Amino acid sequence: MTARHATWLFRGAAIYGLILLLPMYVLEKVAAAPDPAFAHPEYYYGFVGAAAAWQLVYWVIGGDPVRYLAFMPLGVIAKFGFWVPTALLWLNGRTPTSTFILTNGDLILGIAFFIAWRTLKTPA
Repeated sequence: MTARHATWLFRGAAIYGLILLLPMYVLEKVAAAPDPAFAHPEYYYGFVGAAAAWQLVYWVIGGDPVRYLAFMPLGVIAKFGFWVPTALLWLNGRTPTSTFILTNGDLILGIAFFIAWRTLKTPA
């Protein structure tokens, strides 16, 4: 993979993530509050804020992938860190199929980030 491809990957992931995450700030009543067990909105907003911050990290990585190569595995961990628990919850019937399907984007991006990290050609 070239630095140009990595730029497109990480910057595209950042834009995609922000498009998915930022509306969640105004969708609490739809996304989380219908659940009667939703007693801690700070977890919901904390997740959205932390995940949005990671999108900015992806944007920075995309600005100079060679320079920020060491941060790419952290992006892999972030993507799998959401996908793996969601997959396990789905397998145990504790999260809806729609949520699991949506998080498969994280699986795909996590794999792509891993490939970028392992194959990025650095200047000699």
